Amino acid sequence: MRQFQLVLLSWLLGCAFVTAQNKQILYDFTEIPQALMINPGMSTDFQWYAGIPALSGISFQAGSSGLTVNDLFADDGVDFNVKVRERAIYGMSTRDELNGTYQVELLNGGFRGRNRDNFYSFGIYNEGDAIGYWFKDYAILAFEGNADQLGRKFDVGHLKTRGEMLNVFHFGINKRVDGALTIGARAKVYSSVFNFSSTKNKGYFVTNQGQNNILSHTFVADMELRSSGLNEIEDALDNDSSLLPGIITRRMFFGGDLGFGIDLGFTYKLNKQTVITGSLLDLGFVYSSTDVKNYTIKGNATVEGIEVILPDAFSNSNDDFWQNLVDEVDALVPHGTNNNSYISFRPTKLYGSIRHNWGKTFKQNMDCDCNYMVSKRRDYTKYANGIGGQLYVINRPRGPQAALTAFYLRRFGRALALKTTYTVDKFSWSNIGLGLNLQAGPVNIYVMADNLLAYRNLADSHYSSFQLGLNIISWGKK
Repeated sequence: MRQFQLVLLSWLLGCAFVTAQNKQILYDFTEIPQALMINPGMSTDFQWYAGIPALSGISFQAGSSGLTVNDLFADDGVDFNVKVRERAIYGMSTRDELNGTYQVELLNGGFRGRNRDNFYSFGIYNEGDAIGYWFKDYAILAFEGNADQLGRKFDVGHLKTRGEMLNVFHFGINKRVDGALTIGARAKVYSSVFNFSSTKNKGYFVTNQGQNNILSHTFVADMELRSSGLNEIEDALDNDSSLLPGIITRRMFFGGDLGFGIDLGFTYKLNKQTVITGSLLDLGFVYSSTDVKNYTIKGNATVEGIEVILPDAFSNSNDDFWQNLVDEVDALVPHGTNNNSYISFRPTKLYGSIRHNWGKTFKQNMDCDCNYMVSKRRDYTKYANGIGGQLYVINRPRGPQAALTAFYLRRFGRALALKTTYTVDKFSWSNIGLGLNLQAGPVNIYVMADNLLAYRNLADSHYSSFQLGLNIISWGKK
């Protein structure tokens, strides 16, 4: 039970300090080095860049598709119990979720190769991801009980949740193939701090008319909660919490479970002013084999409660009817723990976009050999305006989750660029975002915020996010 409490606590903390999976403002914002992290095939003109450690890339987000704080606690004259029943218990479906991720860069840098076609990037970032779906039948059973629900099968498969914290070590190559095409790939090594998941539960609980007693209760289940990395954390919390920072740090740097993944991306110019891009991120896994503890319930049982035979029951005062019932259920439903290793796949993400550019042009920043540029038919021209659309898809326990974004990009010379977005997804149909990139000499600063209309009343918001970063960029000597 203590282990389950740790999983629940870490999930809640993860959802309280989380970052946007969909970084639609940052995507293809080519002035910002961190945009390479969501498309390794982005068109770049940097000679080299260096992120300020722990400040080069920070992003946070929180999202709830079903219920907001305001839905329950607004002073609207509706009784709180009515709100809980109508808006939460019966108002949400099993596809409603609370989810998010946080990401903090510890190290990030990149440099151009000698042949100038290749750009290399590398770094380390810490990431956490958590998601939980609304367990509707559990909530109904807890709120109303089963007295008036005879014959109804409560689906135990409504419980679906997963979460993790890990460090990611990465190295990427970005290559200009010709004047139209740029491709990229990134290799990743994952160092897991902890992981938990319970996503493939099946079974039901049902109450029917009994034979020996008034009611009979049947429980059929095939359930599992898998976890790694939580036992040592639990022991530290119980015995010596001062050990916790050391445990987490050790696991962040190859002292825990390891995994491997790749990112792929491209940019293709249909013509001088129209560009399409795409990327596939975190196609990878983590193999959990150390500090593993899994909880299982698999089997079925039918119990008719406490059977009391009168007057014989009074002749044996040592009978503990309640304990007998508990022992009977415990024996009928096989449950236990194991330390079996398992593989957990990362939440893979897909991006795609099309952009049309127009207006005033700005030549490339990077140092160039003009003869080389002409012979290769390179075109690094940037336009003052860009407009287009983006698609985002992420793999989730209940299937793919998508978002569509329309955007407008405006450049004011080389010093300032703005990108505004309008995104439609399961969290909001009115998500307006704004990103600002400022280039002050070699110093690059960017700030981005999402769902700006929700800032009028954060308690009534289904979604909010924030990103910022600080880099040093060089384009070489002119």
